[in-house]
Amino acid sequence: MKILLVCLGNICRSPIAEGIMRKIAAERKLDIEIDSAGTSSWHAGEHPDVRAIHVAANHGIDISKLTARPFTKEDYKIFDHIYVMDDSNLEDVISLAPSQADREKVKLFLEEAGGYFFTSVPDPYYGSPDGFEKAFSLLEEAGRKILDKIRPK
Repeated sequence: MKILLVCLGNICRSPIAEGIMRKIAAERKLDIEIDSAGTSSWHAGEHPDVRAIHVAANHGIDISKLTARPFTKEDYKIFDHIYVMDDSNLEDVISLAPSQADREKVKLFLEEAGGYFFTSVPDPYYGSPDGFEKAFSLLEEAGRKILDKIRPK
């Protein structure tokens, strides 16, 4: 199984989610490939935001070597599930879908996790470092819920 996590620039929410879900999948011995991308190419080739790296490291996860890349139509051929962080990302990713089957691969991360009264993971980029900690906690909880649905083989 292959999972792609998508946010705007691929330097905050999606790399944090990628690191979290890779860690959980490894702990549970799940055979899952996890990657992340952004709907924009503004930060292509860059490492995650230093605040994202810092908050992940505080939780024992190293995302410092990840590099941002833009989401492409080719991702539909590679990934089984595509989870986006907010409604804007959802619209952008779905607009590139070649088919209805591909559109059905795309879901809001929090909606897939279930149990939330909101559907968007707040973007901490323009806020304080505290926003990164809040995003991490939300992504970790939701990531566990999503991976709870996947049973080891």
